[in-house]
Amino acid sequence: MGKQESIKHREEGYVFIVQKSYQESETGPESSIITKVKGITTSEHKVWDVEEYVKPPEGGSVFSIITRVEATHSQTQGTCPESIRVHNATCLSDADCVTGELDVLGNGLRTGRCVPYYQGPSKTCEVFGWCPVEDGASVSQFLGTMAPNFTILIKNSIHYPKFHFSKGNIADRTDGYLKRCTFHEASDLYCPIFKLGFIVEKAGESFAELAYKGGVIGVIINWDCDLDLPASECNPKYSFRRLDPKHVPASSGYNFRFAKYYKINGTTTRTLIKAYGIRIDVIVHGQAGKFSLIPTIINLATALTSVGVGSFLCDWILLTFMNKNKVYSHKKFDKITPASEPAPQASTPTDPKGLAQL
Repeated sequence: MGKQESIKHREEGYVFIVQKSYQESETGPESSIITKVKGITTSEHKVWDVEEYVKPPEGGSVFSIITRVEATHSQTQGTCPESIRVHNATCLSDADCVTGELDVLGNGLRTGRCVPYYQGPSKTCEVFGWCPVEDGASVSQFLGTMAPNFTILIKNSIHYPKFHFSKGNIADRTDGYLKRCTFHEASDLYCPIFKLGFIVEKAGESFAELAYKGGVIGVIINWDCDLDLPASECNPKYSFRRLDPKHVPASSGYNFRFAKYYKINGTTTRTLIKAYGIRIDVIVHGQAGKFSLIPTIINLATALTSVGVGSFLCDWILLTFMNKNKVYSHKKFDKITPASEPAPQASTPTDPKGLAQL
């Protein structure tokens, strides 16, 4: 057997035994995710609770934990200088500002006036909208001081419909276990309560940097299950990684805006909040396999044929167990009779005349 054939046979054995070619498989389990965050933190002159720093509040597979805000307080509908960050917002005189012009990336409708900016010697075109605009009066507040201790419950249930197999990632206990445990891969695998600092650390990130600029962390739950084994052997495996492009400044980080509305003396007023935070994406995938006769026969026959054992087994069965084995043997193996000695040939004449006569 050549070296290449030996390597080929080993590869076929690896596919059949290690990669379990004798099993029927199913990928992509049906999955449900429920999340819940707990903890409080503080910023300048304020205490923040879950209802304020978690968006959206219902807790699904994607949610955000706010770690820093830039708040613009007491905005009302009126006139004020446009943001200096808006394209063509700076001006020297009213002639530079077109009345009624609306920049879709700006903050309002231009009035045609060129007015002093909020600070410094610059001027920008005046707009009618929610005033003052965001960068003119925003106040930054950092919420991340106590955020590493926030706890996140990730409740996950999976189902492989082909095999009628279901399982969850929470221990079936009634002794208040979930109230006192946190996740540990060895001792508390079925306590899916993670500290936010633990998730960020496992993703290989600096919490202070991530909390200031924001970012997206993926919590990946993998259910790879060999259903020929007991159900207790099918366990979730967790991994963590950053999903937004950290080293691409234009697209790294994570922030979003929302507003809180109220009335002061009958006037509608709002606080605009630009929130930076850590977005958590819970991603579930996996594969289940279970013994099935059909793939076993197909893959075993393929493997045997490739190494030449298939034809040997067929011959052995036909020659040993079949009624007409002698007929098959006669057709399979030709009998060789001894060849008779060759008749002596006439000698070739050596006379030149004789050669000429040939």
